[in-house]
Amino acid sequence: MTVEKVTSQDVARLAGVSQSAVSRVFTPGASVSPAMAKKVHAAAAELGYRPNVLARSLITGRSRIIGLVVAYLENQFYPVAIEHLSRALQAEGYHILIFMAENSESQVADVIQELMDYQVDGIIAASVAMTHDLSERCAAAGIPVVLFNRDQDGQSHSAVTSANTIGGAKVAEFLIAGGHRRIAHIAGWQGSSTGRDRQKGFLDALAAAGREPVAVIDGMYTRDGAADAARQMMAMPDPPDAIFVGNDHMAFAVMDVLRSELGLSVPGDVSIVGYDDVPLSAWPAFDLTTLRQPVNRMVAATVETILGKIQDRTLKPRKIEIDGPLILRGSARIPEGWAG
Repeated sequence: MTVEKVTSQDVARLAGVSQSAVSRVFTPGASVSPAMAKKVHAAAAELGYRPNVLARSLITGRSRIIGLVVAYLENQFYPVAIEHLSRALQAEGYHILIFMAENSESQVADVIQELMDYQVDGIIAASVAMTHDLSERCAAAGIPVVLFNRDQDGQSHSAVTSANTIGGAKVAEFLIAGGHRRIAHIAGWQGSSTGRDRQKGFLDALAAAGREPVAVIDGMYTRDGAADAARQMMAMPDPPDAIFVGNDHMAFAVMDVLRSELGLSVPGDVSIVGYDDVPLSAWPAFDLTTLRQPVNRMVAATVETILGKIQDRTLKPRKIEIDGPLILRGSARIPEGWAG
């Protein structure tokens, strides 16, 4: 037994309006009176009607879908960011289609091609890089791209990041003011702009104070990489008394190694500072001092940029850096009278 599909014509007949009126009611942003909307929604509910989003996209040329490419979700920052992005885009009548892609050129290329096949209106690339070839393909298809929490050389894409270089400098100045003499850095992956920029800001601020790090190791933004780096550092003849870790995800691993494996006190023996301020940072088990990425403002800037580009393809790419504060908790010695 088959059930006939309810159409917009059926809704229009029951509501006593035109089919175009029904279409306007179910088109986000379209002009329609409250009375008309109420009448059409009541008829649709009575008939069990749902608009065919895919069919409408063929007519309007807009799918109202934004593709989001993410390299990994182990870093607790990204689930939070995705939730904020999804809600912000939904408020504008858009939805997110999420694809996972390792940071390899071939896999990112495959995912971007799939998103183009889905006729997405735009692409947000979080923690993945775009090659020149991919950029050209998206541009040729009229699909704008915004990089989130990642930047890359050149001016072909808009990018929204925290002020990573400034953030790294803030951490260095904080640790120096705390009287630490042997300062080390477990960096984020140096193949990423975030890892490079945080490290640069940190090392430049140390150098400006006439200081050098006792060690710098790339933790690759992985838990295992950060844990191994911590073991190497603490096995040195003069181990560090403070470590800046390139993100909170790695900082949690470092704190676990110091306390659980090596029996050290944080911050009594070693001060630890992270970067991101994910919700887990505030848990008493970690109580992590960290540089906050202002995720709400980063998401707002990303949504504004991608929607602006969808509406006006002539807009030039822009680079947006948003400064965030150092959040003081119990994992690092706080300088007396510290005011930032």
